[in-house]
Amino acid sequence: MAEFGSAKIVHLTSTGRKTERTHTVELWFAVNDDKVYLSHEGEETDWMKNIKKNAQIVFEIRGNKFTGRARYLNELKEEAWTAKVELYEKYYGKASKEVIEDWFSLSKLLLIDAVCPVARPEKG
Repeated sequence: MAEFGSAKIVHLTSTGRKTERTHTVELWFAVNDDKVYLSHEGEETDWMKNIKKNAQIVFEIRGNKFTGRARYLNELKEEAWTAKVELYEKYYGKASKEVIEDWFSLSKLLLIDAVCPVARPEKG
C-alpha cells in the first residue's frame, strides 16, 4: 500500500445498510504499514453508517482496486494517534501535538485493514 500513499484521494465503496446497493464516496486518506486511515468531521454520513453494519468495503486508489475491512478507531488507543499524525502531515505538514489534536477534535477516525488487491481480468 505504501506506493499509493502519495495519491490525494481514495474512492471508497460501501454497501447500503438499508438498500444493500453500493455507495461510493471520494475521501482524503493516509497510508501507514499497509493500513489505510480515514477521518470525517461532524455527524456520521451514510458511508460511515454503512460500515457499522457491514465492514467489508471496496476502495480504489489510482485505478487500483482493493477490498478490505473498515472499522472505527478508539480515540484512546495509540492507533488513533497514528491515524491523526499520518492524515494531518500528509495534507498539511508537520505540526505540534496540540495542533493535531485540535484539528481532529470533532472528527471520527476509521481504519481499513485486511487489504487485498482485486484481481484484474486477464486480457486476451
